[in-house]
Amino acid sequence: MIVDSHCHLDRLDFDKIGKDLPEILSDARAKQVEHFLCVSVTLAQFPAMLEKILPFDDVSASCGVHPLNQDDALDPALLRELAQHPKVVAIGETGLDYYYSKDTHQVQRDSFAQHIDIANELSKPLIIHTRDARQDTLDIMRAHNAQQCGGVLHCFTENWEMAKQAIDMGFYISISGIVTFKNAVELQDVVKRLPLDRLLIETDSPYLAPVPHRGKTNQPAYVQDVAYFIADLKGISYKELACATTDNFYRLFGLAQRGNAS
Repeated sequence: MIVDSHCHLDRLDFDKIGKDLPEILSDARAKQVEHFLCVSVTLAQFPAMLEKILPFDDVSASCGVHPLNQDDALDPALLRELAQHPKVVAIGETGLDYYYSKDTHQVQRDSFAQHIDIANELSKPLIIHTRDARQDTLDIMRAHNAQQCGGVLHCFTENWEMAKQAIDMGFYISISGIVTFKNAVELQDVVKRLPLDRLLIETDSPYLAPVPHRGKTNQPAYVQDVAYFIADLKGISYKELACATTDNFYRLFGLAQRGNAS
């Protein structure tokens, strides 16, 4: 069995896919996906996201504000309140994304720091998004003792040096379908070097569908394609990759494992 450690189930276009959420989750379970982490990107949309996933015991949630969703200043009190729901196993996604305009960079840094502080306060791991902000991401993680709560750098596309520094702080590295792209040579090299006990897999659906599904709406079932690709890349069996990433997921997020990876 495997896990989709990062997806946005509330952002799936059900009309485009031609299926509703129960059907999409059922398709994923048929592909050996036994648990799903539905990740928050705004506090305003969190209640609606939570309502969609409440009926499903195999779906957990995170709570936080994506670095590119900074229209309103983070409300730390509201984040603390929402994050205490029993479904919530992580804080985020938070972090830094410097790919776009510079005018939000300071707001992003302030928000990221507050997320780390709250994660430490609530003893919940962080889900970190980082793009074109390697040094600032690591500096803020260190300055705010992110190693205390731990967490994951999700949809990782940075270099080995950043991955190593994050791992040295006790973090996991999660790999999405980007690794299957032909031009992802540097990322593929990083994945070859990642220790199995620090590796997670994800879809980040509805975005970034892996080969052979590029151009389609990504969905949790496609995490199996990511798993097969990474197993081949690392020269190990699918079963070994599945066991390691599933164990890592349950360990990081403090959840009881549902079954044996196979």
